[in-house]
Amino acid sequence: MSTSSSRISGFHNLTMTERLEKVIEVAGLNPDVSDHMGNTGNLAAEVADSMIENAIGTMNIPIGVATNMIVDKQDTLIPMATEESSVVAAVCNAARQCRDSGGFITSMSGSLMIAQVQLVDVPNPEFARLQILEHKAEIKQICDETDPVLLKYGGGFRDVEVRVLEGSHTGAMVITHLIVDTRDAMGANAVNSMAEAVAPLIAKWTGGRTYLRILSNLADRRLARARATWTLDAIGGESVRDGMLAAYEFADIDPYRAATHNKGIMNGVSAVVLATGNDTRAVEAGAHAYAAQTGRYRSLTHWEADQDGNLTGMIEMPMPVGLIGGATKSHPTARIALDIMAVKSADQLARTIAAVGLAQNFSALKALATTGIQKGHMALHAKNIAVMAGAIGAEVETVAKDLVKLGKVRVDIAEDLLNKLRG
Repeated sequence: MSTSSSRISGFHNLTMTERLEKVIEVAGLNPDVSDHMGNTGNLAAEVADSMIENAIGTMNIPIGVATNMIVDKQDTLIPMATEESSVVAAVCNAARQCRDSGGFITSMSGSLMIAQVQLVDVPNPEFARLQILEHKAEIKQICDETDPVLLKYGGGFRDVEVRVLEGSHTGAMVITHLIVDTRDAMGANAVNSMAEAVAPLIAKWTGGRTYLRILSNLADRRLARARATWTLDAIGGESVRDGMLAAYEFADIDPYRAATHNKGIMNGVSAVVLATGNDTRAVEAGAHAYAAQTGRYRSLTHWEADQDGNLTGMIEMPMPVGLIGGATKSHPTARIALDIMAVKSADQLARTIAAVGLAQNFSALKALATTGIQKGHMALHAKNIAVMAGAIGAEVETVAKDLVKLGKVRVDIAEDLLNKLRG
């Protein structure tokens, strides 16, 4: 390991190749790293360099396609970018088991995002609240002038809300919410710009000082919903249904279980969000905040039995995704993923992603209630272990099958199996 300093003056001014060479030198890496990192795959180096600061290469994540999905009566292929085994298969299996009952039905609450403007040092905060509300027309004009393109496509300012919060150090804070319809854009840049434009006037009207001017990732005005029914015949009978309902109830009343339960949902959600070039961190943050909206962290899904005893599942969660702007527009793979899904609007994309989250949750609950989560997961994970042991080509499948048969998916055992296979 090199002891060179991480202080590299002018690093950002170097070309991508020069940056990589400098990192290899400073970190004391093998020069062969240059060939590996220099291969940026299907994302041109100049595009990668324009997307983030100090780029030196790309990280390729596998993209799989989940089949069997019917969303709002339309057969839909689902591209998913993930490194975790069993995620794609889980969606395929869940979708297959509810095809005969109509697949997934979805809806959306709207495409509204919230920008927050924080105001401090106001001696009469409730008075200031009304002062701000009285300027709604002026706020609307400023917001709409900030992004005329959004206005052109039917979006723009919709409403203003003002809250008074008590801080332990700063005293009363007056928080203005700009409610903006962002249409087919995720909307972060648009609402942030509006908050910046409105903030000086809020300070002027009230005599206070504005600090933060930023969107909220708790996009609770942009909720995607999905529901589906699985018949008893499809899932294997009442005992399976009851086991799944018990697993769901455990997650809904215990945050320790809910964290893993919702992580499983996000396995599917984030994989589609990433494949389409959308902001995985924004969606994850909004989902987990929404799961805690009652004051206790709970399940994002809800499961019940209908009058015929069939299993019914529902999901409702914030889904701030878009079709225009950011990586969704600039990353060629993201554009292909959207073409595979054949989505025509951000609304449709959000609803489809919610359906994927519900499907993912179904498969996880069913596995937990029957064979256990490890059996199916390890069958797929065994291939990763075989590769880690050095298997190549047809050896991967052979070693993986033997690992599963032994019930011990470990690298040391995979190495022994590989050595025997090679004689």
